[in-house]
Amino acid sequence: MKISLIIVLLFPLAIFGQKSDFGNWLIYFGDKKINQRLNWHHEVQYRNFNFIGDTDQLLLRTGVGYNLTENNNNIHLGYAFIYSEPYITNTEDKTNFNENRIYQQFITRQSFGRLNMLHRYRFEQRFFNEDFRLRLRYFLSFNIALNKKFVEDKTVYLSAYNEIFVNTEQNYFDRNRLYGGIGYRFSSRFRSEIGVMNQTTNNVSRNQLNIITFFNF
Repeated sequence: MKISLIIVLLFPLAIFGQKSDFGNWLIYFGDKKINQRLNWHHEVQYRNFNFIGDTDQLLLRTGVGYNLTENNNNIHLGYAFIYSEPYITNTEDKTNFNENRIYQQFITRQSFGRLNMLHRYRFEQRFFNEDFRLRLRYFLSFNIALNKKFVEDKTVYLSAYNEIFVNTEQNYFDRNRLYGGIGYRFSSRFRSEIGVMNQTTNNVSRNQLNIITFFNF
C-alpha cells in the first residue's frame, strides 16, 4: 500500500517536470492551537506559470481564529501579502505588483463517517498601489477516507473542493477554482496532498498541479 501511494504521488512529478501547459502551486498550511478556543494560522503559496522557476505569485498569509464551539465554527481575522508577476497580454514580457489584503472569515466543519466537509466564507479588503477592491469567497471541500472508516492516522483519502470568488462592484464574477486530488494523513500533525486544480477567470481557464502540505503544531 505504501509503495503504491508513493508511485501515485510521484508519477505527476515526472509528467509535469517536463515543459507543459500546466502551472504548479507549492502550498504550505500551518496551524497552531493556542488553547481550546484560539488558534494561529499561517501559510505560504509559491505559484508558477510552468512547473517551477517561472513565478506567477508568492502569497504569504497569517491570522488568528477563535472557535465559537469546541474545535468548530471558527471566526478568523487575518492579513495576506501577495507579490504577482503576470505576463503582459500578447507578449513574453512580465510586469509585477504587490497586494496587501485584510480578510475576515467563518469556517464550519461537518463529518459523516468517511466523509468530512468544510464550508469557508471569506470577505477580503484588497489594497493595491493605486486601487482598492472588495471580494467575497465561498469554499466547499470534501475529504473521503479510502482505506479506513474515518479520516485518521495512516488514512489515504480523496480530496475535492470548489471555491467561487465574487467582486462587489463591476465584473462581479472574479474566478472559480475546482480541485481534485489524493492525500495521506501521516498523523494528527501532518498530512499531504497532490492534485489538479482548474482556475477559471473571465479571460482564461488553466490547470495547476497542486502539491500541498498541512502541519498542526
